[in-house]
Amino acid sequence: MVAPITIQSVLLSFQMLTGVVFDIREFAVHDGPGLRVTVFLKGCPLRCSWCHNPEGQSPEPQVLRGSAGARLAGVSFTSQELADRLNSLAALLRVGEGGVTFSGGEPLAQADFVAEVIDQLDHLHVLLDTSGYADESSFRKVAAKSQLVYFDLKLIDSVAHEAHTGVDNQPILRNLRVLNELGVPFVIRVPLIPGVTDTEANLSAIARTVAGMPGLQRIDLLPYNQAAGAKYAACGMVFQPTFDESDKSNINLSCFKSVGLKVRVV
Repeated sequence: MVAPITIQSVLLSFQMLTGVVFDIREFAVHDGPGLRVTVFLKGCPLRCSWCHNPEGQSPEPQVLRGSAGARLAGVSFTSQELADRLNSLAALLRVGEGGVTFSGGEPLAQADFVAEVIDQLDHLHVLLDTSGYADESSFRKVAAKSQLVYFDLKLIDSVAHEAHTGVDNQPILRNLRVLNELGVPFVIRVPLIPGVTDTEANLSAIARTVAGMPGLQRIDLLPYNQAAGAKYAACGMVFQPTFDESDKSNINLSCFKSVGLKVRVV
């Protein structure tokens, strides 16, 4: 049944926030528990030299040009339009014990929009997949509305973090502490970048940082994907890794297990 159009509903539509999404992946099985829809939001303040979604960096829609032709990366939705699309799949997602994952880019770059979408979801499980880089207010706003957070933790050393991602990691470490205070369950995800994040010193520092946090479910280690640079030309960008792509990732579980942490390779 179609809801009647009223003055109130029209005014509400004008007040709703608009966000920019560069992909919606339906029936995903690797972006959280169960069957999920993953929403990839445009815009990211980080410039990780290994970024595998360069089309998510700019907050603006852009045309990607490749061998298969041109396609637009970035479509505007009102919060209600996006929530309606996600709610249309709610029954299937519940049967599959899944929900909705907000990823990017960096979803917290559009924190107000994401929060407004979540408020309109039909009792769906929400997972926030974030770098943790945001002001504390934005982080709290979205993390508190989520049932699970995937929190990327790349480098503990602040100098190395800025050299490889372009930003200071202090907001990230602060928001990690905030997440622990909120009591929302979370998973720490570590991309294993050869010679950068996969060193014994960095992995041990990550283990020490998160050990004892009651909301931590496990550590996920993500080996580097050598296909990461394939999209850059289509975006009109140059892939310039700050590491040797030919090196294999150092997969070291012992530093996490030694402090009693559950860890797996994804």
